[in-house]
Amino acid sequence: MPKGEMDAVTAEAATQRVVLFDFDGVLFHGDAFYLFTRERYKRAPWRMLLALLCAPVLLLQLPFSRRLPLRTLVRIALFGLGEQRYQAAANAFAAVLVQRSRQFCRDGLQTLRRHQAAGDRVIVVTGCEHTLVSGILQQLGLTNLEVLASQLRRGWFGMRPLWHNVGRRKVEKLAQHGLTAWQVAYGDSMYDAPMLKVATEAVLVNATPTLCKKIEKALGHAVTRVEWF
Repeated sequence: MPKGEMDAVTAEAATQRVVLFDFDGVLFHGDAFYLFTRERYKRAPWRMLLALLCAPVLLLQLPFSRRLPLRTLVRIALFGLGEQRYQAAANAFAAVLVQRSRQFCRDGLQTLRRHQAAGDRVIVVTGCEHTLVSGILQQLGLTNLEVLASQLRRGWFGMRPLWHNVGRRKVEKLAQHGLTAWQVAYGDSMYDAPMLKVATEAVLVNATPTLCKKIEKALGHAVTRVEWF
């Protein structure tokens, strides 16, 4: 590429706005990965039996950590799934979800598309698992998106959690991606506060007045509140 064109590309990248979207609660009504794991339990009742057998240990862990019992339940849901089988199952479930039009936030998807049309760099930063959320976005026809999401890894007995992309971990993941500042961020919960705090414009989606006050206190400044359907 000639030097003049390279300079133009560099200048465009420097002026391009970076816009972040959470997924669950912002573009999607509910928790997509929870729905996936629930379907895994529904399709194989023996998983529920195994979870019930583990219940005494899970209840003992709960007062000390909410994360450990949840990780165990996810591992049971993914028991026996290697990487390729998991990807096939996640993509198949993504195809099912996109048929449920009411499951998606119409206003959120339209806003995302407007940002893309304006030439913004749009990144979906979510706690949902990467293969599942990427499959959903692709089947919705949302291309040219960057996705920073939770990740799984292969284990002896199936896929298991590796990185849960929530809270401060979203900011850490963005830093690993080479980003330490962004212009707009859309979130819906206190878990998004670290990501919203860095944004020039923080936008809360379908938040209660109480949540808005908590977020604004955590951020130290006002936020934009939107009602999306």
